[in-house]
Amino acid sequence: MPILNVQIMQGHTAAQKAALLKAASQAVVESIAAPLASVRIVLQEIPADNVIVAGEIGKAMARVDAALIEGRDEAKKSALIAALNQAVCASIGISGEDVRVLVRDVPKTDMGVANGLSAKAAGR
Repeated sequence: MPILNVQIMQGHTAAQKAALLKAASQAVVESIAAPLASVRIVLQEIPADNVIVAGEIGKAMARVDAALIEGRDEAKKSALIAALNQAVCASIGISGEDVRVLVRDVPKTDMGVANGLSAKAAGR
């Protein structure tokens, strides 16, 4: 059950944001073989004056924080990082140099899934 929190700068169009959400969902499905029905993404827009990158306030950036149920190998995680970077760049037109992706493994006992069960209790 991949859960993503995506932070981008304010100022992108509704079409760009929709494209980002769809591209990121597909990136997760294709790179780690997660079922689309299990992918959850929240998009947050950050005012430019609330961001500093390399000493520059308001510099373009995107951050993707992906929480995954533990168990995926390094190759799958690397594929996910690359796919999410590409999805962000293609959708909102920023450089891959300005995108950061964090992947966090969450123990099966610590990830809640449908109907209030832990991933472990749900047999994942």
